[in-house]
Amino acid sequence: MTINLTVAFAIAVLYSVGFYLLMQRSLMRILLGIVVLGHGSNLLLQIAGGPPGRPPMLDVARPEEMTDPLPQAMALTAIVITFALTTFLLALAYRSWTLLGHDEVRDDVEDRRIQRLEKRLESGDESDDEDSTDDEKSTEDEPAKEAAQ
Repeated sequence: MTINLTVAFAIAVLYSVGFYLLMQRSLMRILLGIVVLGHGSNLLLQIAGGPPGRPPMLDVARPEEMTDPLPQAMALTAIVITFALTTFLLALAYRSWTLLGHDEVRDDVEDRRIQRLEKRLESGDESDDEDSTDDEKSTEDEPAKEAAQ
């Protein structure tokens, strides 16, 4: 089985662009990344199916001439999954836009607390996390401050 180099390059570009968009903070870019990855997966599945052949029906063609229906069924399944994920992300982005006025994904408060703890441990301050309740109170107040702005 040979593969066209142009199609292989197109698949690589689709996957690269899709993964790049998935790593962004905007939900619309994440949505576009999912859609582009879905198209890349469909193209990969169709190429993996091999060259077109005869319909896979008995008494119509010899088994060597028949095409494999599994990659086509998997491509249809990938289309359905991509569509479902697209509608879910569209609803999520719409809800985020109506509630917050933007679709940016913010850092979690717990993530920020862990980052500060790691920086403190790297700098050599070996104090217990339980003793620093001021740090926890300040992280709990940050979302309220951001919402007020």
